Amino acid sequence: MSQKIRIKLKSYDHNLVDKSAEKIVKTVKMTGARVKGPIPLPTNKKIFTVNRSTFVNKKSREQFELNSYKRLLDIDNAPSKTIEALVKLELPSGVDVEIKV
Repeated sequence: MSQKIRIKLKSYDHNLVDKSAEKIVKTVKMTGARVKGPIPLPTNKKIFTVNRSTFVNKKSREQFELNSYKRLLDIDNAPSKTIEALVKLELPSGVDVEIKV
């Protein structure tokens, strides 16, 4: 039975996201399914502004930025071999994976 699978990858490091997407594409192509992607989704930027000192120098501030990168993969005509291969696949610990069937 063939299915359509959507995989969403999230990470704070763009290199980890790209490498894990590349791994997923290789394993899916080896099982014979079609892959669309990786499609880069918009980057979320969170900017934090902090005072450098606690009581004086209000104008002296520091800014920190936290970026989260996302990629989207669509897998068409996925046989059961593809699902088994994706379950066995080891990805880096800094990558969050969401799988929708």
